[in-house]
Amino acid sequence: MSSIDSAGKQTVIGIRPEREVITRQRLPYFTGISAETAGSRGLSMHLVVIPPGGSAAPHRHRAYETGIYVLEGRVETRYGDGLTETIVSDAGDFLFIPPDVPHQARNLSDTLPARAIVARNDPNEQENVVPYDVGAAG
Repeated sequence: MSSIDSAGKQTVIGIRPEREVITRQRLPYFTGISAETAGSRGLSMHLVVIPPGGSAAPHRHRAYETGIYVLEGRVETRYGDGLTETIVSDAGDFLFIPPDVPHQARNLSDTLPARAIVARNDPNEQENVVPYDVGAAG
């Protein structure tokens, strides 16, 4: 997919995610904007759903920033060396995660999914997701 049309002009692209994909973080995503879907060169943006009681695999994002807006639910994010620090985000909250900060999100509800919009300044964001071994921290 490209944001350049057949005449060589930049064009606007509309995307409706049709299916979920399971990411390296082991969460269902609905990919919106990326290099693959829109020809983006500096941005990815998608919907993440954390199932009731579910959590992401601990990870970090190599050299890029992440912005999150919680649409529904309550999410605890453990972060930092050994994932010893925490922040709780409710629907309507924004969360910023700097590059290379280890983190793990967890849905605090055992009955309802949590949903959030995630944006990153990497159009191929899954290529730079790095698993984080909590036991090796420190």
